[in-house]
Amino acid sequence: MLKLRSLLFVLFCLPILACAQQLPAPPVLAAKSWLLVESASGQELAGQAADQRLEPASLTKLMTAYLSFAAIRQGTIKLDQTVPVSQKAWKTGGSRMFIQVGTEVKVEDLLKGMIVQSGNDACVALAEAIAGDEGNFAQMMNREAQRLGMKGSSFRNSSGLPDPQHYTTARDLAILADALIRDFPEEYARYYSMKEFRYNNIRQPNRNRLLYIDPTVDGLKTGHTEAAGYCLVSSAKRGSRRLVSVVLGAASDSARAQESLKLLNFGFQFYDAVQLYAKNEPVTTLKVWKGKESTVRIGFPKDLVMAVPKGFGPKIRTELVAQQRLMAPIALGQVLATLKVSIDDKAYGEYPVLALEEVPAAGILGRTIDSIRLWFN
Repeated sequence: MLKLRSLLFVLFCLPILACAQQLPAPPVLAAKSWLLVESASGQELAGQAADQRLEPASLTKLMTAYLSFAAIRQGTIKLDQTVPVSQKAWKTGGSRMFIQVGTEVKVEDLLKGMIVQSGNDACVALAEAIAGDEGNFAQMMNREAQRLGMKGSSFRNSSGLPDPQHYTTARDLAILADALIRDFPEEYARYYSMKEFRYNNIRQPNRNRLLYIDPTVDGLKTGHTEAAGYCLVSSAKRGSRRLVSVVLGAASDSARAQESLKLLNFGFQFYDAVQLYAKNEPVTTLKVWKGKESTVRIGFPKDLVMAVPKGFGPKIRTELVAQQRLMAPIALGQVLATLKVSIDDKAYGEYPVLALEEVPAAGILGRTIDSIRLWFN
């Protein structure tokens, strides 16, 4: 079931863009890899080497946060629960929130220390509280990455400290950032826009410069090691639209912020978001043979929103291509048709259209009657 869901997610969120002559020229960034995504649809607006495997540094903490939020929701840990600080957590190198071995720290403080201060020590403490040790937690990270459809990622620790087998891609980070915002909206709003956090009388600012530059930016995470360079996954919401940008391998702290803002501004300034169909709104009904019902409604499991160049919205045309002689049983969410989108008669995207309901197979009599009818069709 999870593999099917991942397949449908990829099919739905990665439309085929085939009219490059109509698209605004995307910016060229001073970075190794980047990607800009329309959050509502997952549509790629600009990118370079988005599938190149690179060291993620502290961007790893997006997955640690995702699993921490999930653990809180499941009751594995609680926000007001105190967690003992182990020797390993205390000694973890790199950026820290400065928790002390032998003390106990609230889960919520560890979350803030990880998200705002990028504390590697906080990551280890959370990993140990959730999974017993960091090795077990890394296995959870990889399982979750597979479930989300992150095909180019491998995690070996909770913080992003360098390891030859610890890597991800700009595309996978965009998937992860979108999932975090979508699946944990309250937690995202509460923590990722925090500009500073004080712990142990040590005040540390959020390293995401865009929080101070652009009021529409409300997250997500910075990362840096010598090998990874300066990295930033950011998200901005202007009006009803949300974009997610990923910039990996910039030359400096200021460069990753400037290049990320350049990418976000490009998406907002040169594209409009157009909703073609609402969630679970029937696009049409199809004839079903040999089923308990003679028709099935088809549509989309989420709002079908696509980004189009400014001014091209009225020029959108759609064509539905459906399977012929559809036979029961039909499963909920089964791909039954394709919606082809064009602008000025040029192909722009293709989206799978899914069954909005299941249609069980008919009994022997019903199947026999339809078999006879099919002889004459």
